[in-house]
Amino acid sequence: MTILRIEHKVPSFEEWKKVFDSDPIDRKKSGVKHYRIYRPTDDPNYVIIDLEFENLGDAQSALAALRNLWGKVEGTVMFNPQAQILDVIESKEYK
Repeated sequence: MTILRIEHKVPSFEEWKKVFDSDPIDRKKSGVKHYRIYRPTDDPNYVIIDLEFENLGDAQSALAALRNLWGKVEGTVMFNPQAQILDVIESKEYK
């Protein structure tokens, strides 16, 4: 499993969420299997997003599409996006 982790500031979480929900890169078609959105408890205008993929190629393609999108919206919807692609090495769920 491969994770594309994205982090950035937002001027308004609610406005950013509307854009995220509009799905401008078509996450399902891009190979996203699951996503999670996080916000630090001490900064409601910062978001961290994990997009889960089955393979590295899909994650790299999605990142390229996102970088293209960011070039159009940076400074309005979000600021200073950072991204990295991660391999999940181990995961365990406790119940």
